[in-house]
Amino acid sequence: MWQTYYAPHSLNEALDLLVEYREEIPRLIAGGTDLIVGIEQGLHAPKIVIDISRIPKLDTITLDAQKRIHLGPLVTHNQVINSKLCVERAFPLVQACWEIGAPQIRNRGTVAGNLVTASPANDTITPLWALDATVTLQSMHGSRCLTFEEFFKGARQTAIEPDEILVDISFPAMADYQIGTFLKFGLRHTQAVSIVNVAVVLSMFTDIVTRARLTLGSVAPTIVRATDAERFLTGKVMTQEVIARTAALAAQTIMPITDLRGSAEYRRYMAETLMRHALESLSQGTENDSIPPKPIMLWGKTDGHFPIRLNHSTTHSERGNEPIVTTVNGETKTIYGASNKTLLRMLREDLNLTGTKEGCAEGECGACTVFLDGIAVLSCLVPAPRAHQSEIITIEGLANGDKLHPLQQTFIDEGAVQCGYCTPGFIMSGAALMAERNYPTHDDIKRAVSGNLCRCTGYYKILQAIEKACGLNPLKQKTTPRKA
Repeated sequence: MWQTYYAPHSLNEALDLLVEYREEIPRLIAGGTDLIVGIEQGLHAPKIVIDISRIPKLDTITLDAQKRIHLGPLVTHNQVINSKLCVERAFPLVQACWEIGAPQIRNRGTVAGNLVTASPANDTITPLWALDATVTLQSMHGSRCLTFEEFFKGARQTAIEPDEILVDISFPAMADYQIGTFLKFGLRHTQAVSIVNVAVVLSMFTDIVTRARLTLGSVAPTIVRATDAERFLTGKVMTQEVIARTAALAAQTIMPITDLRGSAEYRRYMAETLMRHALESLSQGTENDSIPPKPIMLWGKTDGHFPIRLNHSTTHSERGNEPIVTTVNGETKTIYGASNKTLLRMLREDLNLTGTKEGCAEGECGACTVFLDGIAVLSCLVPAPRAHQSEIITIEGLANGDKLHPLQQTFIDEGAVQCGYCTPGFIMSGAALMAERNYPTHDDIKRAVSGNLCRCTGYYKILQAIEKACGLNPLKQKTTPRKA
Protein backbone atom coordinates (compact mmCIF):
# COMPACT_ATOMS: atom_id res chain seq x y z
CA MET A 1 0.00 0.00 0.00
CA TRP A 2 2.98 2.26 0.71
CA GLN A 3 6.74 1.87 1.01
CA THR A 4 7.46 3.71 4.25
CA TYR A 5 5.19 4.68 7.11
CA TYR A 6 6.20 7.37 9.61
CA ALA A 7 4.53 8.10 12.94
CA PRO A 8 6.03 11.41 14.12
CA HIS A 9 5.54 12.42 17.72
CA SER A 10 5.47 16.19 17.12
CA LEU A 11 4.18 18.63 14.56
CA ASN A 12 7.70 19.80 13.77
CA GLU A 13 8.75 16.22 13.04
CA ALA A 14 5.84 15.86 10.63
CA LEU A 15 6.71 19.15 8.91
CA ASP A 16 10.35 18.07 8.61
CA LEU A 17 9.25 14.84 6.92
CA LEU A 18 7.10 16.76 4.44
CA VAL A 19 10.13 18.81 3.44
CA GLU A 20 12.56 15.87 3.41
CA TYR A 21 10.38 13.71 1.17
CA ARG A 22 8.78 16.49 -0.87
CA GLU A 23 9.84 14.87 -4.17
CA GLU A 24 8.04 11.63 -3.25
CA ILE A 25 4.79 13.58 -2.60
CA PRO A 26 4.14 12.11 0.87
CA ARG A 27 0.55 11.73 2.05
CA LEU A 28 -0.63 12.68 5.52
CA ILE A 29 -2.99 10.32 7.29
CA ALA A 30 -4.99 10.81 10.48
CA GLY A 31 -8.21 8.82 10.37
CA GLY A 32 -7.49 7.10 7.07
CA THR A 33 -11.16 6.85 6.16
CA ASP A 34 -10.57 8.52 2.80
CA LEU A 35 -6.92 7.84 1.93
CA ILE A 36 -6.99 4.07 2.46
CA VAL A 37 -10.19 3.75 0.43
CA GLY A 38 -8.48 5.69 -2.35
CA ILE A 39 -5.47 3.40 -2.19
CA GLU A 40 -7.69 0.31 -2.35
CA GLN A 41 -9.46 1.76 -5.39
CA GLY A 42 -6.18 2.55 -7.14
CA LEU A 43 -6.68 6.32 -6.93
CA HIS A 44 -3.59 6.85 -4.76
CA ALA A 45 -0.24 5.06 -4.64
CA PRO A 46 1.83 6.94 -2.06
CA LYS A 47 5.39 5.88 -1.36
CA ILE A 48 5.53 7.78 1.93
CA VAL A 49 2.72 7.96 4.48
CA ILE A 50 3.03 10.24 7.49
CA ASP A 51 0.58 9.33 10.26
CA ILE A 52 -0.02 12.35 12.49
CA SER A 53 -2.51 10.57 14.75
CA ARG A 54 0.14 10.02 17.48
CA ILE A 55 0.93 13.71 17.87
CA PRO A 56 -0.37 14.88 21.27
CA LYS A 57 -2.78 17.76 21.91
CA LEU A 58 -4.14 17.94 18.36
CA ASP A 59 -7.55 16.47 19.25
CA THR A 60 -8.81 19.38 21.35
CA ILE A 61 -11.92 21.57 21.03
CA THR A 62 -11.52 24.98 22.70
CA LEU A 63 -13.12 28.41 22.98
CA ASP A 64 -10.77 31.42 22.95
CA ALA A 65 -11.15 34.88 24.47
CA GLN A 66 -12.62 36.21 21.22
CA LYS A 67 -15.37 33.55 21.49
CA ARG A 68 -14.07 31.58 18.55
CA ILE A 69 -14.22 27.80 18.61
CA HIS A 70 -11.06 25.96 17.59
CA LEU A 71 -10.92 22.36 16.36
CA GLY A 72 -7.55 20.63 16.30
CA PRO A 73 -6.63 18.58 13.21
CA LEU A 74 -7.22 15.27 14.99
CA VAL A 75 -10.71 16.08 16.29
CA THR A 76 -12.99 13.27 15.16
CA HIS A 77 -16.62 13.55 14.15
CA ASN A 78 -17.73 11.72 17.29
CA GLN A 79 -15.69 14.07 19.47
CA VAL A 80 -17.59 17.01 17.96
CA ILE A 81 -20.91 15.26 18.63
CA ASN A 82 -19.86 14.66 22.26
CA SER A 83 -18.66 18.25 22.79
CA LYS A 84 -20.98 20.30 25.01
CA LEU A 85 -19.42 23.45 23.55
CA CYS A 86 -20.21 22.40 19.98
CA VAL A 87 -23.72 21.24 20.84
CA GLU A 88 -24.49 24.60 22.42
CA ARG A 89 -22.52 26.93 20.12
CA ALA A 90 -22.04 25.07 16.81
CA PHE A 91 -25.08 22.85 16.45
CA PRO A 92 -25.14 22.71 12.60
CA LEU A 93 -21.66 21.19 12.67
CA VAL A 94 -22.77 18.63 15.26
CA GLN A 95 -25.69 17.66 13.04
CA ALA A 96 -23.37 17.22 10.06
CA CYS A 97 -20.95 15.06 12.03
CA TRP A 98 -23.89 12.93 13.22
CA GLU A 99 -24.87 12.30 9.59
CA ILE A 100 -21.41 11.07 8.55
CA GLY A 101 -20.92 7.34 8.07
CA ALA A 102 -21.50 5.22 11.15
CA PRO A 103 -20.00 5.18 14.68
CA GLN A 104 -16.85 3.28 13.65
CA ILE A 105 -16.19 5.78 10.84
CA ARG A 106 -16.85 8.75 13.13
CA ASN A 107 -14.41 7.35 15.69
CA ARG A 108 -11.49 7.64 13.23
CA GLY A 109 -12.55 10.19 10.62
CA THR A 110 -11.53 13.78 11.39
CA VAL A 111 -13.18 17.07 10.54
CA ALA A 112 -9.86 18.34 9.17
CA GLY A 113 -9.62 15.32 6.89
CA ASN A 114 -13.15 16.03 5.64
CA LEU A 115 -12.01 19.54 4.68
CA VAL A 116 -8.70 18.55 3.11
CA THR A 117 -10.24 15.94 0.80
CA ALA A 118 -12.48 18.78 -0.41
CA SER A 119 -15.28 16.77 -1.95
CA PRO A 120 -18.33 19.02 -2.45
CA ALA A 121 -20.39 16.20 -0.91
CA ASN A 122 -18.39 16.19 2.34
CA ASP A 123 -20.89 17.05 5.04
CA THR A 124 -18.89 19.17 7.49
CA ILE A 125 -17.79 21.74 4.90
CA THR A 126 -21.32 23.07 4.38
CA PRO A 127 -22.06 24.03 8.03
CA LEU A 128 -18.54 25.32 8.62
CA TRP A 129 -18.91 27.55 5.57
CA ALA A 130 -22.21 28.82 6.97
CA LEU A 131 -20.46 29.42 10.31
CA ASP A 132 -17.83 31.57 8.53
CA ALA A 133 -14.94 29.27 9.41
CA THR A 134 -11.27 29.72 8.59
CA VAL A 135 -8.37 27.26 8.47
CA THR A 136 -4.78 27.71 9.60
CA LEU A 137 -2.04 26.06 7.56
CA GLN A 138 1.41 25.48 9.07
CA SER A 139 4.75 24.91 7.36
CA MET A 140 8.36 25.21 8.43
CA HIS A 141 8.24 28.80 7.12
CA GLY A 142 5.31 29.89 9.26
CA SER A 143 1.52 29.82 9.23
CA ARG A 144 -1.27 31.40 7.22
CA CYS A 145 -4.99 31.72 7.85
CA LEU A 146 -7.41 31.30 4.97
CA THR A 147 -11.14 31.78 4.61
CA PHE A 148 -13.07 28.91 3.05
CA GLU A 149 -13.44 30.95 -0.15
CA GLU A 150 -9.62 31.13 -0.31
CA PHE A 151 -8.99 27.54 0.80
CA PHE A 152 -11.32 25.63 -1.53
CA LYS A 153 -10.33 25.89 -5.19
CA GLY A 154 -12.59 23.28 -6.76
CA ALA A 155 -13.74 19.69 -6.44
CA ARG A 156 -11.05 17.97 -4.36
CA GLN A 157 -8.78 20.98 -4.81
CA THR A 158 -7.48 23.20 -2.01
CA ALA A 159 -4.89 25.91 -1.51
CA ILE A 160 -2.80 23.73 0.81
CA GLU A 161 0.85 23.47 -0.27
CA PRO A 162 2.80 20.17 -0.24
CA ASP A 163 4.81 21.25 2.81
CA GLU A 164 1.79 22.44 4.84
CA ILE A 165 -0.43 20.82 7.44
CA LEU A 166 -3.88 22.03 8.40
CA VAL A 167 -3.43 22.68 12.13
CA ASP A 168 -6.59 24.55 13.12
CA ILE A 169 -10.21 25.10 12.15
CA SER A 170 -11.73 28.21 13.69
CA PHE A 171 -15.13 29.89 13.59
CA PRO A 172 -17.20 32.28 15.73
CA ALA A 173 -19.25 30.50 18.36
CA MET A 174 -22.95 30.97 17.74
CA ALA A 175 -24.41 33.67 19.98
CA ASP A 176 -27.60 33.40 22.00
CA TYR A 177 -29.49 35.30 19.31
CA GLN A 178 -28.38 32.88 16.56
CA ILE A 179 -30.02 29.68 15.41
CA GLY A 180 -28.85 27.15 12.87
CA THR A 181 -29.31 23.71 11.40
CA PHE A 182 -27.98 21.21 8.85
CA LEU A 183 -29.92 18.75 6.71
CA LYS A 184 -28.70 16.03 4.39
CA PHE A 185 -30.36 13.84 1.79
CA GLY A 186 -28.76 10.54 0.74
CA LEU A 187 -29.86 7.25 -0.76
CA ARG A 188 -29.98 5.47 2.60
CA HIS A 189 -30.25 6.34 6.28
CA THR A 190 -26.58 5.81 7.20
CA GLN A 191 -23.30 5.39 5.35
CA ALA A 192 -24.67 7.60 2.56
CA VAL A 193 -22.91 10.17 0.40
CA SER A 194 -24.92 13.38 0.19
CA ILE A 195 -27.01 13.92 -2.91
CA VAL A 196 -27.70 17.37 -1.45
CA ASN A 197 -26.99 18.95 1.91
CA VAL A 198 -27.81 22.39 3.28
CA ALA A 199 -26.80 24.49 6.27
CA VAL A 200 -28.49 27.58 7.70
CA VAL A 201 -27.21 30.04 10.31
CA LEU A 202 -29.50 32.94 11.20
CA SER A 203 -29.15 35.94 13.49
CA MET A 204 -32.49 36.90 15.02
CA PHE A 205 -34.06 39.94 16.69
CA THR A 206 -37.27 38.61 18.22
CA ASP A 207 -38.83 36.89 15.17
CA ILE A 208 -37.04 38.97 12.50
CA VAL A 209 -34.01 37.61 10.63
CA THR A 210 -31.23 40.21 10.86
CA ARG A 211 -28.51 38.18 9.11
CA ALA A 212 -28.55 34.94 7.14
CA ARG A 213 -25.93 32.52 5.85
CA LEU A 214 -27.32 29.76 3.63
CA THR A 215 -25.00 27.14 2.10
CA LEU A 216 -25.59 24.11 -0.11
CA GLY A 217 -23.36 21.11 -0.74
CA SER A 218 -23.06 18.43 -3.41
CA VAL A 219 -24.57 20.78 -5.99
CA ALA A 220 -21.43 22.36 -7.51
CA PRO A 221 -17.62 21.89 -7.55
CA THR A 222 -17.47 23.61 -4.15
CA ILE A 223 -20.00 24.59 -1.50
CA VAL A 224 -22.40 27.29 -2.70
CA ARG A 225 -23.61 30.30 -0.72
CA ALA A 226 -27.11 31.35 -1.66
CA THR A 227 -26.47 35.08 -1.42
CA ASP A 228 -29.64 36.16 -3.24
CA ALA A 229 -31.71 34.06 -0.85
CA GLU A 230 -29.76 35.49 2.10
CA ARG A 231 -30.54 39.05 1.03
CA PHE A 232 -34.21 38.25 0.52
CA LEU A 233 -34.56 36.61 3.93
CA THR A 234 -32.77 39.36 5.87
CA GLY A 235 -35.19 41.72 7.59
CA LYS A 236 -38.17 39.40 7.30
CA VAL A 237 -40.24 37.18 9.55
CA MET A 238 -40.11 33.51 8.53
CA THR A 239 -43.65 33.04 7.32
CA GLN A 240 -44.48 30.11 5.05
CA GLU A 241 -44.44 32.43 2.05
CA VAL A 242 -41.03 33.87 2.95
CA ILE A 243 -39.61 30.42 3.59
CA ALA A 244 -40.87 29.10 0.26
CA ARG A 245 -39.47 32.06 -1.65
CA THR A 246 -36.11 31.81 0.14
CA ALA A 247 -35.84 28.11 -0.68
CA ALA A 248 -36.70 28.75 -4.32
CA LEU A 249 -34.04 31.46 -4.59
CA ALA A 250 -31.47 29.14 -2.98
CA ALA A 251 -32.23 26.42 -5.54
CA GLN A 252 -31.70 28.92 -8.37
CA THR A 253 -28.16 29.58 -7.12
CA ILE A 254 -26.83 26.08 -7.76
CA MET A 255 -25.51 24.37 -10.90
CA PRO A 256 -25.86 20.65 -10.09
CA ILE A 257 -24.65 17.78 -12.24
CA THR A 258 -26.23 14.47 -13.16
CA ASP A 259 -24.47 11.38 -11.82
CA LEU A 260 -25.23 7.91 -10.47
CA ARG A 261 -26.83 9.30 -7.32
CA GLY A 262 -29.26 11.69 -8.99
CA SER A 263 -30.02 13.93 -11.94
CA ALA A 264 -29.40 17.67 -11.99
CA GLU A 265 -33.16 18.29 -11.96
CA TYR A 266 -33.62 16.03 -8.94
CA ARG A 267 -30.80 17.75 -7.06
CA ARG A 268 -32.32 21.16 -7.73
CA TYR A 269 -35.70 19.94 -6.49
CA MET A 270 -34.17 18.41 -3.36
CA ALA A 271 -32.07 21.51 -2.69
CA GLU A 272 -35.22 23.62 -2.57
CA THR A 273 -37.02 20.99 -0.48
CA LEU A 274 -34.20 20.63 2.06
CA MET A 275 -33.74 24.39 2.39
CA ARG A 276 -37.47 24.79 3.01
CA HIS A 277 -37.44 22.04 5.64
CA ALA A 278 -34.37 23.55 7.31
CA LEU A 279 -35.99 26.97 7.58
CA GLU A 280 -39.26 25.47 8.77
CA SER A 281 -37.51 23.54 11.53
CA LEU A 282 -35.81 26.74 12.71
CA SER A 283 -39.05 28.71 12.64
CA GLN A 284 -40.74 25.95 14.68
CA GLY A 285 -37.78 25.40 17.02
CA THR A 286 -37.56 21.68 16.22
CA GLU A 287 -34.03 21.54 14.80
CA ASN A 288 -32.64 19.88 17.93
CA ASP A 289 -34.91 16.86 17.47
CA SER A 290 -32.54 15.37 14.88
CA ILE A 291 -29.98 14.15 17.44
CA PRO A 292 -30.68 12.03 20.55
CA PRO A 293 -29.73 13.51 23.95
CA LYS A 294 -27.07 10.82 24.47
CA PRO A 295 -25.74 9.71 21.08
CA ILE A 296 -24.13 6.30 20.73
CA MET A 297 -20.37 6.53 20.15
CA LEU A 298 -19.09 2.94 20.49
CA TRP A 299 -16.38 4.26 22.78
CA GLY A 300 -16.80 1.43 25.28
CA LYS A 301 -15.53 2.70 28.62
CA THR A 302 -13.09 5.22 27.08
CA ASP A 303 -13.50 8.97 26.63
CA GLY A 304 -13.20 8.69 22.86
CA HIS A 305 -9.61 9.94 22.71
CA PHE A 306 -6.89 7.56 21.54
CA PRO A 307 -4.00 7.45 24.02
CA ILE A 308 -0.57 8.71 23.01
CA ARG A 309 1.99 6.02 23.85
CA LEU A 310 4.95 6.70 21.57
CA ASN A 311 7.91 8.57 23.05
CA HIS A 312 9.69 9.11 19.73
CA SER A 313 8.97 9.01 16.02
CA THR A 314 8.55 5.53 14.56
CA THR A 315 9.31 4.33 11.03
CA HIS A 316 7.97 1.20 9.38
CA SER A 317 8.95 0.25 5.84
CA GLU A 318 7.86 -2.41 3.38
CA ARG A 319 11.17 -4.19 4.02
CA GLY A 320 9.67 -5.24 7.32
CA ASN A 321 12.80 -4.71 9.39
CA GLU A 322 10.87 -2.74 11.99
CA PRO A 323 8.45 -4.91 13.96
CA ILE A 324 4.97 -3.90 14.96
CA VAL A 325 4.73 -4.61 18.66
CA THR A 326 1.16 -4.63 19.85
CA THR A 327 -1.14 -6.21 22.40
CA VAL A 328 -3.83 -8.34 20.77
CA ASN A 329 -6.50 -9.94 22.94
CA GLY A 330 -4.32 -9.47 26.00
CA GLU A 331 -1.15 -10.99 24.53
CA THR A 332 1.91 -9.09 23.32
CA LYS A 333 2.61 -9.79 19.66
CA THR A 334 5.61 -8.89 17.53
CA ILE A 335 4.86 -8.88 13.81
CA TYR A 336 7.36 -8.48 10.99
CA GLY A 337 6.55 -7.75 7.37
CA ALA A 338 3.14 -6.14 7.93
CA SER A 339 4.17 -2.49 7.75
CA ASN A 340 2.47 -1.85 4.40
CA LYS A 341 -0.81 -3.59 5.26
CA THR A 342 -4.05 -2.60 6.89
CA LEU A 343 -4.76 -3.71 10.43
CA LEU A 344 -7.40 -6.08 9.05
CA ARG A 345 -4.96 -7.93 6.84
CA MET A 346 -2.31 -8.07 9.54
CA LEU A 347 -4.81 -9.68 11.90
CA ARG A 348 -5.93 -12.24 9.34
CA GLU A 349 -2.69 -12.97 7.48
CA ASP A 350 -0.02 -12.57 10.14
CA LEU A 351 -1.85 -13.44 13.36
CA ASN A 352 -4.32 -15.93 11.87
CA LEU A 353 -7.20 -14.15 13.62
CA THR A 354 -9.68 -14.84 10.86
CA GLY A 355 -12.79 -14.06 12.89
CA THR A 356 -12.43 -10.46 11.73
CA LYS A 357 -13.87 -10.48 8.21
CA GLU A 358 -13.12 -8.50 5.08
CA GLY A 359 -16.42 -7.72 3.44
CA CYS A 360 -15.69 -4.58 1.41
CA ALA A 361 -12.26 -3.09 2.37
CA GLU A 362 -13.90 0.34 2.04
CA GLY A 363 -15.52 0.90 5.44
CA GLU A 364 -19.01 0.12 4.17
CA CYS A 365 -20.04 -3.16 5.83
CA GLY A 366 -18.65 -3.20 9.40
CA ALA A 367 -17.58 -6.87 9.23
CA CYS A 368 -14.02 -5.92 10.22
CA THR A 369 -14.94 -4.02 13.41
CA VAL A 370 -12.37 -4.33 16.21
CA PHE A 371 -11.47 -2.32 19.30
CA LEU A 372 -8.42 -0.06 18.99
CA ASP A 373 -7.45 1.08 22.49
CA GLY A 374 -11.03 0.36 23.57
CA ILE A 375 -12.74 2.27 20.73
CA ALA A 376 -14.66 0.52 17.95
CA VAL A 377 -13.04 1.09 14.54
CA LEU A 378 -13.03 -0.49 11.10
CA SER A 379 -9.75 -2.39 10.81
CA CYS A 380 -9.83 -2.20 7.00
CA LEU A 381 -9.26 1.56 7.31
CA VAL A 382 -6.49 1.47 9.93
CA PRO A 383 -2.82 1.13 8.87
CA ALA A 384 -1.26 -1.91 10.54
CA PRO A 385 1.63 0.16 11.97
CA ARG A 386 -0.98 2.26 13.81
CA ALA A 387 -1.37 -0.76 16.09
CA HIS A 388 2.24 -0.37 17.26
CA GLN A 389 2.18 0.05 21.06
CA SER A 390 -1.62 -0.06 21.03
CA GLU A 391 -4.15 -2.58 22.34
CA ILE A 392 -6.39 -4.51 19.95
CA ILE A 393 -9.42 -6.62 20.80
CA THR A 394 -10.95 -8.85 18.13
CA ILE A 395 -13.95 -11.17 18.18
CA GLU A 396 -11.65 -13.94 19.44
CA GLY A 397 -10.76 -11.84 22.48
CA LEU A 398 -14.29 -11.16 23.73
CA ALA A 399 -14.67 -14.52 25.43
CA ASN A 400 -13.34 -15.06 28.95
CA GLY A 401 -11.51 -18.35 28.59
CA ASP A 402 -14.10 -20.98 27.75
CA LYS A 403 -16.95 -18.66 28.72
CA LEU A 404 -18.44 -16.74 25.83
CA HIS A 405 -19.23 -13.06 26.02
CA PRO A 406 -22.96 -12.65 26.87
CA LEU A 407 -23.61 -11.28 23.40
CA GLN A 408 -21.87 -14.20 21.72
CA GLN A 409 -24.10 -16.52 23.73
CA THR A 410 -27.34 -14.70 22.89
CA PHE A 411 -26.47 -14.78 19.19
CA ILE A 412 -26.42 -18.56 19.52
CA ASP A 413 -29.53 -18.74 21.70
CA GLU A 414 -31.61 -16.44 19.49
CA GLY A 415 -30.48 -17.88 16.16
CA ALA A 416 -29.01 -14.52 15.12
CA VAL A 417 -26.40 -16.16 12.88
CA GLN A 418 -27.24 -16.97 9.29
CA CYS A 419 -24.27 -17.23 6.92
CA GLY A 420 -22.18 -15.83 9.79
CA TYR A 421 -20.00 -13.54 7.73
CA CYS A 422 -21.29 -10.31 9.28
CA THR A 423 -21.66 -11.80 12.78
CA PRO A 424 -18.24 -10.81 14.22
CA GLY A 425 -18.77 -7.18 13.28
CA PHE A 426 -22.27 -7.05 14.77
CA ILE A 427 -21.06 -8.66 17.98
CA MET A 428 -18.13 -6.24 18.31
CA SER A 429 -20.43 -3.25 17.79
CA GLY A 430 -22.93 -4.67 20.26
CA ALA A 431 -20.23 -5.37 22.83
CA ALA A 432 -18.97 -1.79 22.54
CA LEU A 433 -22.51 -0.57 23.10
CA MET A 434 -22.91 -2.77 26.18
CA ALA A 435 -19.69 -1.38 27.66
CA GLU A 436 -20.83 2.17 26.94
CA ARG A 437 -24.48 2.06 27.98
CA ASN A 438 -26.06 0.01 30.76
CA TYR A 439 -29.62 0.25 29.52
CA PRO A 440 -29.64 1.10 25.82
CA THR A 441 -32.92 1.79 24.10
CA HIS A 442 -34.04 0.02 20.96
CA ASP A 443 -33.02 3.10 18.98
CA ASP A 444 -29.59 3.05 20.68
CA ILE A 445 -29.10 -0.53 19.52
CA LYS A 446 -30.08 0.32 15.96
CA ARG A 447 -27.65 3.24 15.98
CA ALA A 448 -24.87 1.06 17.38
CA VAL A 449 -25.11 -1.39 14.48
CA SER A 450 -25.90 1.20 11.81
CA GLY A 451 -22.46 0.64 10.32
CA ASN A 452 -22.92 -3.13 10.04
CA LEU A 453 -24.56 -4.75 7.03
CA CYS A 454 -26.19 -8.20 7.00
CA ARG A 455 -26.49 -9.41 3.45
CA CYS A 456 -28.81 -12.23 4.60
CA THR A 457 -31.18 -9.52 5.93
CA GLY A 458 -31.28 -11.12 9.36
CA TYR A 459 -31.61 -7.90 11.29
CA TYR A 460 -34.64 -8.92 13.38
CA LYS A 461 -32.83 -11.76 15.14
CA ILE A 462 -29.65 -9.70 15.49
CA LEU A 463 -31.48 -6.88 17.26
CA GLN A 464 -33.33 -9.41 19.40
CA ALA A 465 -30.05 -11.02 20.49
CA ILE A 466 -28.52 -7.66 21.41
CA GLU A 467 -31.61 -6.66 23.38
CA LYS A 468 -31.54 -9.95 25.27
CA ALA A 469 -27.85 -9.55 26.09
CA CYS A 470 -28.55 -6.05 27.37
CA GLY A 471 -31.16 -7.46 29.74
CA LEU A 472 -34.13 -6.04 27.89
CA ASN A 473 -37.27 -7.77 26.75
CA PRO A 474 -36.70 -9.21 23.30
CA LEU A 475 -38.59 -7.65 20.46
CA LYS A 476 -42.02 -9.14 19.98
CA GLN A 477 -42.41 -10.44 16.47
CA LYS A 478 -45.26 -8.76 14.65
CA THR A 479 -47.62 -11.14 12.94
CA THR A 480 -50.45 -10.55 10.53
CA PRO A 481 -53.68 -12.38 11.46
CA ARG A 482 -54.63 -14.93 8.90
CA LYS A 483 -57.84 -14.49 7.06
CA ALA A 484 -60.56 -16.99 7.93
